Amino acid sequence: MPHEANLLVTLSVAFVLAFAFGLAADRLRLPPLVGYLLAGVLVGPFTPGFVADGDLAIELAEMGVILLMFGVGLHFSTADLMAVKGIAIPGAVAQIAIATLMGVGLAEFWGWGLGAGLVLGLSLSVASTVVLLKALEERNLLQTPNGRVAVGWLIVEDLAMVVALVLLPATAGLLGGQGMGDGVQDGSVALTLAITLGKVAIFAALALLLGPRVVPWLLTQVARTGSRELFTLAVLAAALGIAYGSAHVFGVSFALGAFFAGVVLSESRFSHKAAADSMPLQDAFSVIFFVSVGMLFDPSILLREPLAVAAVLLTIIVGKSLVAFGIVLLLGYPVASGLMVSASLAQIGEFSFILAGMGVALGLLPEEGRDLVLAGALLSITLNPLVFAAVEKVAVRRKTQRGQASSYGQEKFRKLTQEVNRVRDKMAEREKAHSLQVRKLVETFPVLAQLDMAELDRLLLMFRPGSATPGARVIRNGDRADSMYFIASGAVEVQLPDRTTFRLETGSFFGEMALLSGNRRNADVTAVDYCQFLVLDRRDFNQFTRQHGEVRAAILEMANQRRRLNAAAKATGAAAESA
Repeated sequence: MPHEANLLVTLSVAFVLAFAFGLAADRLRLPPLVGYLLAGVLVGPFTPGFVADGDLAIELAEMGVILLMFGVGLHFSTADLMAVKGIAIPGAVAQIAIATLMGVGLAEFWGWGLGAGLVLGLSLSVASTVVLLKALEERNLLQTPNGRVAVGWLIVEDLAMVVALVLLPATAGLLGGQGMGDGVQDGSVALTLAITLGKVAIFAALALLLGPRVVPWLLTQVARTGSRELFTLAVLAAALGIAYGSAHVFGVSFALGAFFAGVVLSESRFSHKAAADSMPLQDAFSVIFFVSVGMLFDPSILLREPLAVAAVLLTIIVGKSLVAFGIVLLLGYPVASGLMVSASLAQIGEFSFILAGMGVALGLLPEEGRDLVLAGALLSITLNPLVFAAVEKVAVRRKTQRGQASSYGQEKFRKLTQEVNRVRDKMAEREKAHSLQVRKLVETFPVLAQLDMAELDRLLLMFRPGSATPGARVIRNGDRADSMYFIASGAVEVQLPDRTTFRLETGSFFGEMALLSGNRRNADVTAVDYCQFLVLDRRDFNQFTRQHGEVRAAILEMANQRRRLNAAAKATGAAAESA
C-alpha cells in the first residue's frame, strides 16, 4: 500500500474507532480518554484483526505530545499556582518523592534495577490533568478553593515532569540505560548534566525574556487582519517554531520548547483566543497520541502478571492517595482538602505515558514496565469516578456524624480561601476593565454599536492613541489622507476652504471623507481643547470597512449628512451676504 494511503487509513481508522469508543465511555460516565486507549488496543499488534501502522502512529503521536505540552504551558497560570503555593508546592514535591520511592521499591522487588524504578515511580507519581479537570467540572468543583488546590498540585506535578523529561536522557547512562544526550563521550555525568541544564536555562531565559515581547506583538498584527485562519496558523507557527528552535539550536526536546511557547502565550491578552483557536488541532492530535499509546499496550499482561498489575493499581489509588492525604494534614490543612487531593491523584495519565515511553527508548524500563503503567492508567482512570464518589460519601458522613466540620486546619484554609478569592477577583477585575473599555467605546461612538465583542476587540487593536493641545493643527487642508480620528475626549474646530467653521466634540469623528473619496484633505482641523484621539490608519480603515459594510455605510451616511449641513450652512451664509 502506498505510504500516503497508509497514512490516510491509519488516521481514518484511529479517528472512527476513537470516536466510537470515546462516545461509549462517555455514556458509561467514564472519561473519553479510556475509549481512546481501548481503540488503540483494538488496532494494535497484540489483538486480532486490523493492525494500524505503528510507525506512522508513533510519528503522529509525537505531534500529539508537542501539542499536549503546548496546551499545558498555555493553561499554566502563575497567579493560580501562587494562590495555593503553601500547600501545592511542598505537597506535590513530597508526594512525588514518596511515590517515586514506592516505584523504586516495586522495581527492586521485581529485580529491575534503579533506573527502571525511577521511571516507574515517576510515571506512577503524576496524575492526569485532563482527567482531573473533567472530574472537577462535572462536580462543579473547579472554582472552589479545594478544586484550585488540586489543580495547583497537578501544575507542580506537571512542572516536575517537564524537568524529569529533560534530565532523564542526560542521566540515562548513569542509571544503566542508553544516553540520548548531547554527545559527551566518556565524560563525567556531572558535566553532561551541567551542559544539559545550561542549555535549558539559556533557552528558557531567551524564551521568557524575548517571547513576551515578540510573540504578542506578532499575534497583534495578525489579529488586526481579522483572519481566523491566519491567527490559528500564527499560534501553531509560534508553538512549533519555538519547539524546533529549542531542539535545533539548544538541543532540548521539541516537547519542552512547545511547553515554553505555551507559557509565553499564557500571560498575553491572546491566551484565551489562542487556546480556543488551536484547541481543535490539539484535541485531534491528542486523540492520536492516546490511540498510539493504546497500540503499545499488551492486554495479556492482565492475565500474565495479575499480581504486578494489582500492585501498580494499589500504588496509584491507595498508596499515592494516602500519602497525599497525610501530607495535606501534616501541612495543617483540613481533612476535606486532603480528601479532595487524594481523589484527584488516584489516577495517572498523559505524562505517565510519555515518561514510560522515554524510559523504554532509553533502555531504562522494560516493555513489561510500560505495559504495567498503561494497565494502571486504564484501570485507575476507569475507577476514578468511583473514588470521587467514595470520597464524597466519606466527607458527607463525617460531617453528619460530627454535626459540623472539625476545626483542625480551618484557619489555614480560611487564609487560603481568601488568597484564592483575591486572585479570582483580580482576574475578574481585569476582564471587567476590558469589558468596560469595549462598552465605553460603543457608548462614545454609537456608529460602532453594530459590531460584536470580537470585532470591537479587534478594532481596539487597530487604534493607536493620539493627542493634541489647544491650538494644535491636527489636519491641514491639502494634506494626503493617512488616517481617521475618533474624538475620545475634547473638541476640535473644522474650517472649510470658504471659511465656514463648525465644532466636533467627544463621540464624533473626522478625517473619513478623504479616506472614502481618495482625495486630499479639504479642511483644516484645529484642537480647541485638550484632546485624546483614537486614530485609525488608512490601511486599517480600508480593511476594516471593507469587511464590515454596515460600518462603512453608517460612516458614509454620517459623512453625507455632514456635507449636506456644510452645504446648507454655506448657502445660508451666501444668502445673508447678498441681502
